[in-house]
Amino acid sequence: MAVLLAPAMLIRADVKKPAKPLTDDQRAIHVLNRLGFGARPGEVEKVKAMGVQKYIDQQLNPSSIKDSIADSKVKNLEVFNLSTAEVFAKYPNPGALLRQLEGGRVAQANAQAKKTDAMPADNKPAAAADADAMTQAEQRERRDKLQQLYAKYDLKPANQLLPQIVGNRVLRAVYSERQLQEVMVDFWQNHFNVFSGKAAVRWYIPSYERDVLRKNALGNFKDLVVGTAQHPAMLFFLDNFESVSPNAGAPANAAGAKMIETMMRNGRLPKQARERLKSQYGVTDQQIDARLRELRGNPQAQQRQKRGINENYARELMELHTLGVDGGYTQADIVEVAKAFTGWTISDPRGYRRAAASTIDGTEEKRLTRLQRQTGIPDEVGSGEFYFNARWHDASPKKVLGETVNEGGVKDGLKVIDILTSRPATAKFIARKLAMKFVSDTPSDALVGRVADAFQRSKGDIKTTLKALFTDKEFFAPENYRAKIKSPFELAVSSVRALGGNTNSSPAFVAMLNKLGEIPYGYQAPTGYPDTAEDWVNTGALLERLNFAVAVASNRIPGTRVDLKDFSTTDKVKTLDKAIAEILDGDISPATRANLIKQLEQPLPDVREGKELADVDLEVPNMRAQGQGGQNRQARLLNPTGNPDVFKAVSLVLGTPEFQRQ
Repeated sequence: MAVLLAPAMLIRADVKKPAKPLTDDQRAIHVLNRLGFGARPGEVEKVKAMGVQKYIDQQLNPSSIKDSIADSKVKNLEVFNLSTAEVFAKYPNPGALLRQLEGGRVAQANAQAKKTDAMPADNKPAAAADADAMTQAEQRERRDKLQQLYAKYDLKPANQLLPQIVGNRVLRAVYSERQLQEVMVDFWQNHFNVFSGKAAVRWYIPSYERDVLRKNALGNFKDLVVGTAQHPAMLFFLDNFESVSPNAGAPANAAGAKMIETMMRNGRLPKQARERLKSQYGVTDQQIDARLRELRGNPQAQQRQKRGINENYARELMELHTLGVDGGYTQADIVEVAKAFTGWTISDPRGYRRAAASTIDGTEEKRLTRLQRQTGIPDEVGSGEFYFNARWHDASPKKVLGETVNEGGVKDGLKVIDILTSRPATAKFIARKLAMKFVSDTPSDALVGRVADAFQRSKGDIKTTLKALFTDKEFFAPENYRAKIKSPFELAVSSVRALGGNTNSSPAFVAMLNKLGEIPYGYQAPTGYPDTAEDWVNTGALLERLNFAVAVASNRIPGTRVDLKDFSTTDKVKTLDKAIAEILDGDISPATRANLIKQLEQPLPDVREGKELADVDLEVPNMRAQGQGGQNRQARLLNPTGNPDVFKAVSLVLGTPEFQRQ
């Protein structure tokens, strides 16, 4: 194994850089790797013939590039053609169906939703207690009823959302001619990260990517900030949809409910209040007692019940989205920014009302509509849409970074965004992240300063900023050629592209991505996936990378196919050299080639399957289907096909430092 991984280990060391200016071939390879996900066969010659600068200019204007192949590949991913309300209706939140099945037992669904919202997807409590309370016959009856609902109303299970979301990204990255557009979607997705594993966030991602990230990827930075701030994906992920001024008055008809909430938090519930809950929500004494125990034994649960300002979004807006951690703001600024964004919220945030409207006779919809009006939501606002709730807003004047914010209503938040996006600290922060993405993990301060100047002069125009970066002397500097390690997503996509392969982003492909460690929207922290070598390179990760290379080259991934017949020769070393010529344009160090020749006689590692995407948080209590493996389900791989000597040589080349770097 040490011999097998020897070249890969060099990824962590300095690869010898060209001492002279880059050749025409190297310049073409450089822009294909940095502005895109690597070259497909023949693309190096195509870029050379077009001219590197013309290629860059074309990529900066994606609307001028026809992209019919990529469009055809994603046309059947229907969630990207639906509004969020339509996604909720077609792929209903299981909690909405559970409400319906239980005849309005709202409390059970609410309790489950609140328990899971703030917990990691891999740490949510199993429904063991509920399962104990139901017989197998009752579980089977509930399962049958749900299946009847899906069949009657042509519904689709919510666990089909993530495969479409990930598939859209994979297919566009592999096939799109608008490569820079796809790279920037990936960049902004991590910059404005949301985690698909948090409760209802996944229902919002199709709109988030389509209407905010993709639409503004090469537009204006301020539009990105406003778009993300108002989008339910971000509002839900960072809890701002629940942020309310402590001075906000509750509707009169909510006074009784609030009193009951207070009594429950204090662990006491008089008989009259208990009977009201049972009558109104159809819950049992056992369920009420279970909720009381949870509140008494869980201080965090009590804290989540308290009405007030949530600082999560305000903090990340300044630290991660605009100014950066050293941007000069204080805790007092965080509080003031949080006040400015109170009332920025979501109608029917978990999609219960929209699902109810699609599946029942209207009684539940009318009840939910009435509740919506009582809480101040306009009738024209659909499920899962942003709206501003003036009742929840802190109307007092705010002071942010020394500037007064007193525009009134929703304009308070927009004024804060004006302040933050115009700050020199924001220009420098974004410039450094872009320089790290496109030039090196440690860009010079001089480069960052020049890019920041372009950002500030253009008032955050992303195309202008990138043009300054791509025309800077440091972009094509020899020391920055192959200076960055590909992320797992970049590696997987570039491998398929380099071999001229085809993929349908099957569950097995996504499972292998999962095993590599990077699934779009799969990073739990607001920071998004990292973008430096130290975060991706270790012995275990390198072995997984080689594991993926073998799986691709030997056609073991269902739905992904490569044809390596053109690499075949009668001699192993000649086959290796041909793979080096085709995949790396012959650009490989003598030391790496010598190590590859040694490895031709060594066995390749056994390819191990990855786990399919976990959807444990989508399980309906007591609805585990027979034979369902949940998050432990392994993706099935195919038996290897093709000439073993050929796919071994190709696998080894994909594992070289030269290919793993960009």
